[in-house]
Amino acid sequence: MATILVLDDDPAVRELCAVVLRGEGFDVLQAGDAHSGIRTAHLEKPDLILLDWMMPEVDGLDALRQLKSSQETAAIPVVMLTALDGLADVALATMGGAESYVTKPFEPADLASLVRRYIDAPAA
Repeated sequence: MATILVLDDDPAVRELCAVVLRGEGFDVLQAGDAHSGIRTAHLEKPDLILLDWMMPEVDGLDALRQLKSSQETAAIPVVMLTALDGLADVALATMGGAESYVTKPFEPADLASLVRRYIDAPAA
């Protein structure tokens, strides 16, 4: 069973993602800040990370850079999950290594479908 790490400082968003993803049969890990999320990613090696951009202390873009610069976590697909929806924001996330980008608010079915696409994709 695939494991998804939901890294978001908003507990309601984390819980919504967890309910949706557990309903799809995924194991879900949660972290409320970048430091604990990065640590969890290193320890648990999830199959995919949903990463909020706007978080206190270390934002999601910096967390993305840290995850992608570590040999242990660089290959884990990261989907940015954020209210930022400008083309420049999408470009920054993509250049930083994010595989995809979901804007809040999101449709739960769309999130599940996107996650499933990365989890079900054959390894390259």
